[in-house]
Order: sequence, then C-alpha cells, then structure tokens
Amino acid sequence: MAGIELTGGAGAQPAGPPEPAPAAARPAAGAPAGRVPAHVAIIMDGNGRWATGKGWPRLVGHRRGAERVKEIVAAAPDLGIRWLTLYAFSTENWKRSVEEVIGLMRLFSRYIEKEADRLAEEGVRMRFVGDRGPLESRLRTLMEGIEARTAPNTRLNLTVAINYGGRDEILRATRALAVAAVAGEVAPAAIDEAGLAARLDSAGLPDPDLVIRTSGETRISNFLLWQSAYAEYEFTPTLWPDFTTAELAAIVARYGERKRRFGAAAG
Repeated sequence: MAGIELTGGAGAQPAGPPEPAPAAARPAAGAPAGRVPAHVAIIMDGNGRWATGKGWPRLVGHRRGAERVKEIVAAAPDLGIRWLTLYAFSTENWKRSVEEVIGLMRLFSRYIEKEADRLAEEGVRMRFVGDRGPLESRLRTLMEGIEARTAPNTRLNLTVAINYGGRDEILRATRALAVAAVAGEVAPAAIDEAGLAARLDSAGLPDPDLVIRTSGETRISNFLLWQSAYAEYEFTPTLWPDFTTAELAAIVARYGERKRRFGAAAG
C-alpha cells in the first residue's frame, strides 16, 4: 500500500525531482449534486511505481504521494465527506525492503509532527487503526498524542490504517471475545455482529459507503473486510501521486448515481 510520507526519511534524503507547485486544494464546483458518501475509504496505491517509472527511488514516490494526502484531506469536507479512511501501511508491507520500511516509519512520524497544527486548526480529528504493537515507541507516542489533541474536532474524521490487515483485525477481535467468554463476561450464545464490531479497531466509526483503489489494481488487499461488506467500489488506473481532488469529486458524483439496496430487491 502507499504510505503517508513526508519530507523525512531514513538517513540521507533520496534524490528526486523538485516539489510540484501546489495544486488547488478544493474543486471550484464544490460538493457534487446528489447523494454523497459520508465515509470514503481509499487504498492509496502506486507511489513506488510512480517513482520507479521515472527512475527515482521509491521513497520519492511516497513523499509525492503525501502531497496528495494533504490535498484530499483538505477537499473532503467540501465534497460532503465526513469520514475519510486511508490505507497507509498493511500487515503485509513488512515484506518490503528494510530500507523502505524504515523510511516509511520515519516518514509517518514526520507527517504527524509536521501536520498536527494544521489538522487541529482545520477541525480534523485524526485516528489510527491497526496493530500498534510492532511499531516503534516514538511513533506510537506521536499517534496517541495527535489522537488526543484532535479528539474534539468534528469537521472531518480522518482515520489512517498503519500496520493494518482486515484478517488480523477480525482475529484480534475474535480473541478478545473468546477471552471475555472464558471470563464469563459474555455468553457464547449471546455473541452477535454488534459484539464483534465493538471489538474491531474501527469501533465507533460508520462503515464505509465508498472504497476507492488507485493504480489500476482491482483487489481489496485485506482492507476493511468486515466494514466494507456493503460498500460501493471504484477502481481507477491513476497512480496515487497523480490522484487529484477533481478525480475524487468525479468519483463521488458517480457514487450518487448508484442504487444501494443492501440485499433488497430492486424497486
């Protein structure tokens, strides 16, 4: 998955192109007419391919992708999006090179440090999902700090998935239920969907209405498996660093034309 990354990195900064001129943060047309997805989740894919295709190091692509993250976060409220979930680093991404993983983790830390003030000022509440155990203590501390600082904000609920996997999340929630059952806190026969959902990382968040994946891949890669059971999907060939607010607005507009029946017969 694409990582949220910034201007930091492991050791020396990788060589790369000059930073692009800032793009317009918000579509001039404003929110599209029609039904708008309240919760949009995005699999940010293609940073590495974008960079290597230009002959640059993969971390340069992650850095450029971070510029897109800032633009999308800024534009989302004006499109009517209230919850935005971004897939930054999966449980499978540890298989990448040590250099890339270390670079991404440091970039996550730099992102939180650099963006904390702006997110707080713009009314963005930031949260994280995923297993934090394997993350370095400094990153965990930064994550907890920005969650606490932005907790009162309501303009946009931004959730970032770091060391996240849908199967892992469900497994951890199931284990928690098993422990509660053994302790006599819940009867096995009383376990239901609500009880499991309450133990997921995303407890308290609405299920996504729309899931977008960039880069042309047409798979969900272990992302929000439980939560996206009835989500609409959109797959775009655009690599994440090239994904603009205008394309997001167009996808949101197309969503408004879909009929969601949740298993009911067409009317």
